[in-house]
Amino acid sequence: MPSESDKWGWEHVSVFGGFERGSGTKRWKCNHCNLRYNGSYSRVRAHLLGFSGVGVKSCPAIDRSMRETFQILEEERIARKKKRTSGIAKHGKRIRACQSSIVSKAISKEDVDEMVARFFYAAGLNVNVVNSPYFLEMVRSIAAFGHGYDLPSLENLSDSFLSKEKGKIEKFIASVRESWPHTGCTILCVSSLDGRLGCFPTGIFVSSPRGLVFLKALDLDDTDEAENLFITVLSDAILEVGPKNVLQIISHLGHACKSYESLVLSKFPHIFLSPCTLQSIHMFMEEIASLEWIKSTVLCAKRIEQHIMYYQHAYPCLFPHNLKESSDQVSTKIAPSYCFVQRIIELKQVLQEAVVSEEFKQWKLSMPGDHGIVESAILGDDFWGKAHLFLQLCEPFVRLLATFDIDKSVMGAVYDWRFQALEAVRMKGIDATALNQLEVLTENRWDALFSPLHAAGYILNPRYFGRGQNKDKTVMRGWKATLERYESDSATRRILREQLSSYWRLEGSLGEEDAVDFRDKMEPVAWWENFGFEISHLQTLAIKVLSQVSSVAMCQEIWQDNDFPCREAANRSGVERPEDLIFVRNNLRLHNQRNVNLSSPSSQRNMYFGYPSGVKTWDNMHLDQTMEIVNIHDKL
Repeated sequence: MPSESDKWGWEHVSVFGGFERGSGTKRWKCNHCNLRYNGSYSRVRAHLLGFSGVGVKSCPAIDRSMRETFQILEEERIARKKKRTSGIAKHGKRIRACQSSIVSKAISKEDVDEMVARFFYAAGLNVNVVNSPYFLEMVRSIAAFGHGYDLPSLENLSDSFLSKEKGKIEKFIASVRESWPHTGCTILCVSSLDGRLGCFPTGIFVSSPRGLVFLKALDLDDTDEAENLFITVLSDAILEVGPKNVLQIISHLGHACKSYESLVLSKFPHIFLSPCTLQSIHMFMEEIASLEWIKSTVLCAKRIEQHIMYYQHAYPCLFPHNLKESSDQVSTKIAPSYCFVQRIIELKQVLQEAVVSEEFKQWKLSMPGDHGIVESAILGDDFWGKAHLFLQLCEPFVRLLATFDIDKSVMGAVYDWRFQALEAVRMKGIDATALNQLEVLTENRWDALFSPLHAAGYILNPRYFGRGQNKDKTVMRGWKATLERYESDSATRRILREQLSSYWRLEGSLGEEDAVDFRDKMEPVAWWENFGFEISHLQTLAIKVLSQVSSVAMCQEIWQDNDFPCREAANRSGVERPEDLIFVRNNLRLHNQRNVNLSSPSSQRNMYFGYPSGVKTWDNMHLDQTMEIVNIHDKL
C-alpha cells in the first residue's frame, strides 16, 4: 500500500487529527481557501482537483494553471502506483491503461484546447507546425494510446528514432531508384535566397515520374573553394544516381557557383544543363517588353505611376486606387511589365479625370519638376495606343500560360504554348512591323532561353504529331542539339534519325488503329511503352525525354526556409549527424507535398509562382544564373 508521503495533496492542507487510528480519515483545512472538511485523502484530492460528488467543494482559490500542475502530480502518482502493483511489463508491449473516472473528469475539452494553444503561442504560432499533417497524426496517435504515454527522450529522438525514420525513407527511395534506368531522371539544384552571412544553403533533389526525392545539402558562398565544393558534391550526386540515369540538371544557385556548368559538362558530356522553364518564360516575356518602342512605353507607364503616387500621397481620399494591384499573381510574376501596363490601362479614365481636377492643378504648383510630359501622356493618344499594342502582343502568351502546369508539364509543352500564342497574335491583325519584331525576337532568342530537350519533346509527344515539326527551323535545331549531346556514337544517331522517320511515316505498329486513336488519349510515356517497341532506340529516348520536369518550382517551397533552423536544432540537441535530420525532414515534407498534390485539383497546383505571404521569390537573383546557362548554350 502506498505511503502517505506519496500523496502530494497532504502538502496543501493542514491536518488537525484523525478519527480512528490508521483509518486515514482526518480533520483538515485547505491552505489555499481555508475551508475545513473531514475525510480521507480522496476528499483532499477532489477538493484540489475540482472534482464533484464526493462531499467537498472545488477550491475557489486555485487558478487553472495551478490545477493543471496538480493534475500532472496526480497522473504521476497514479503511474507510480500502477508500476508498483503491476510489476515490470514485458519490454515493447503496448499497455493501454483504462482511465479512471477521476482522471477523465480532471480535465475538460476547453482545458486541453487552452494547453494546445499555449504550446503554439510559446512556439511563436508556427504556421508550418499548425498545418503539418504529422502534428495531427502525432496528436491522434497519443490520444489513441490513452493515459500514461511518455514522450521519447531527446537522446532517442536524436539517435535511434532518427536512424529508424531515415531507414524507412531510404527504403522508399530505393523503390523510386528502380525506375531511373527506364525513365531517366533530372537533378534539381536550388539555393536559398537569403544567404546568412554570405552562405547559401543548397539542396540537391532528384525528380522522376515516380517521385521527387531529396538527396543532400551543402553550404555555398562566393569563393572559388565553394565552387569546387559544389562541383565535387554534384559529381558525387550524379555518380550516386548513376550517370546513365541522369538526363539533365536544372539549377538555380543565386550568386553562388556561377561558372560550374562547363566543368560539369567536361566530366559528364551527355548530360543536359537546362535552364528552368519558369525563369525562361519570365525572361522571354521581359525581352518582349525590352523591344525599343515597348520599352519606352513601359518607362512612360512607370513615370505615370510615380507621378500619381506622389499626388496620391497628398490627396489619398481623392485617388484611392492602388496602381500596383493585380488579381492575377501568377501573371504578375511571370510577365510583370505586361501586368503593370495592363493596370495603368484599367485606370485610364480615372487617371485622366485626376490630372484635370482642380486639386491636381493646385498640387502641381507646390511640387517641383516637369509635369507636362506625364500629363501629355495621360491626356494624349500616343501612349495609350502603344500600350494597347503591347498588350495585344503579350496577351495570348499570358492567357495560354494557364493551359498547362509548368512544374508538371511534359517536355515540349512550351513549344505548343509558343506556337498557339504566335498564331493568336497573328489572328488579331495587329501592326505588321510589331508582329515581325515579335517573330524575329522569338526566332533569335528561343534556342538560348530554352533547353533543346523541349524541341525533342515537341517532336516525340504523340499529342503533337503532325504539327509540321520537320519544317520548323527552331524545332529541328533543338532536335539536332539533343541527338548530339544524348548520343556520342554517330551510327546510333543515324538509327535514331531513321526511326524518327519511321515514326512520322506511321510504319508498322505506329500506324495501327489503336496507336493513332490513342495519341491524345494516353499519357505520352504510356503511349510509347505500348506502341514504340519496333523502334526501340527512339522509344528509349522518347520515354526519357517525356518523363522529365522542366522547372525547379516543384522543390522551391520545400527549400524556401533553407534548413537553417533545422541545422541549429540539430546542433543544440546533440544530433551526431545533422545531415540525417535534414535528409529526413526534407523527404518527409516532399511526401506530404505529394499527398497534397494528389488531392488537389490541377488548377490549384498550377500556382507555381503563388507563394505564402512573406516568402521570398526567385526573380532577379536567379535571372543571373539563368543567363549564365544561356551564355553557355550560345557558346556550344
